Amino acid sequence: MPSQLEGAMGALITVFYNYSGNDGDKHKLNKGELKELLNSELTDFLTSQKDPMLVEKIMNDLDSNKDNEVDFNEFVVLVAALTVACNDFFQEQNKNAK
Repeated sequence: MPSQLEGAMGALITVFYNYSGNDGDKHKLNKGELKELLNSELTDFLTSQKDPMLVEKIMNDLDSNKDNEVDFNEFVVLVAALTVACNDFFQEQNKNAK
């Protein structure tokens, strides 16, 4: 049985490849695939944002090699950044609750 961390790593890989390659390279997300992934997997995050250009901005920020696609390494940067932001938020909530 995998550990929690191993399960989380497996989930990241599975989620990425569930959306990548529908319209091209199986190892990359194009803008449409990224938008579908974000809308399906990060619904609460997207609905809380007011910027209609958010997916475009995320794509531009993640696409470090400027090939108009997001590979797995670039995707993990997004997940890590969101995880850090969530951790910071919850730490602040805990401080305010005391």
